[in-house]
Amino acid sequence: MPKTILYEDIFDDLKSQVRKAGLLERVPVRGTIEMIAILLSIAIALITAPYWNPILLALFLALVFTRSVFVSHDILHTQYFKNKSLSKKLSYPFSALILSNSSSWWDNKHNVNHHTYCNIVEKDEDIRALDGAFTHHAKGNNPFIKKYKHLIFWGAMFFMFPAFIAQSYAFVIKRKLWGEFALMLLHWPLIWGTLYYQIGGLDTLIVATVMYFVLSPWLAFGFITNHLGCETFTKEEAKHFSWMELQMRGSRSLSGGKFIHWFYGGLNTQIEHHLFPKAPRFNLLKVQKMTKDFAQKHNIPYFETTPLMAYVQINDALKKY
Repeated sequence: MPKTILYEDIFDDLKSQVRKAGLLERVPVRGTIEMIAILLSIAIALITAPYWNPILLALFLALVFTRSVFVSHDILHTQYFKNKSLSKKLSYPFSALILSNSSSWWDNKHNVNHHTYCNIVEKDEDIRALDGAFTHHAKGNNPFIKKYKHLIFWGAMFFMFPAFIAQSYAFVIKRKLWGEFALMLLHWPLIWGTLYYQIGGLDTLIVATVMYFVLSPWLAFGFITNHLGCETFTKEEAKHFSWMELQMRGSRSLSGGKFIHWFYGGLNTQIEHHLFPKAPRFNLLKVQKMTKDFAQKHNIPYFETTPLMAYVQINDALKKY
């Protein structure tokens, strides 16, 4: 039996309001400014590395790398420029060179599968972590995961970024994307080779260790709030839902103001991002207000919590495995 349909498809009404407010228009100027700021920041950090305390340099690079992740995400959603091919090329400096990540891998995993099949068990790999611990039929079939689930899950938050790199390399090698592979390899001499030349091996190791153990949980604790612990569906169940209902029931937004929006890179407005993936991150707080007002007017459930409560809900979902 399909899960209960909660509301009719009235998404076009909301979309019309958001478009009329100009909130779906691309932001090429503002996006370009942010891209230039990131490139300048990484260049300045590498050039002035000898004058930094290694730990402070690591924290600054973690900040720059995190913003690169968010910008690459936004570029690939064509939030800055309408042309998909141009956007893909513009993402390479931020994904391949700065992060050693694959834009092609992310586009396939995130844009094609996750956004299209949000929280559909058979399609969305983001919710199948820990042997399906966050799906609605989390039966706990794996004795090892059942025993050590909290240690595995919360400990993995500190290794998310290296996992992204490993998945990226596996993807481009399997797909034989040798041009992108070469750009990803350039990351190592460009970033870490320069730092080794500038500050030596020991300080470079300190910078890398501190940076990765700040960057990984920053990204991970942001990403997990989006859908884990939300409703999940089978393909058969999802057939009965409209686009709007599938996205809203499978997503969680976070309350908070501009700092929360900056810290989470706009992913705190997850419901709005899924309803309007091409809406620029800079507009999503305004889109959120319109969406909440629209939901209240039409008695549509809107799933929003504080960041802390989101982690509690995720932990409660984990306990059920």
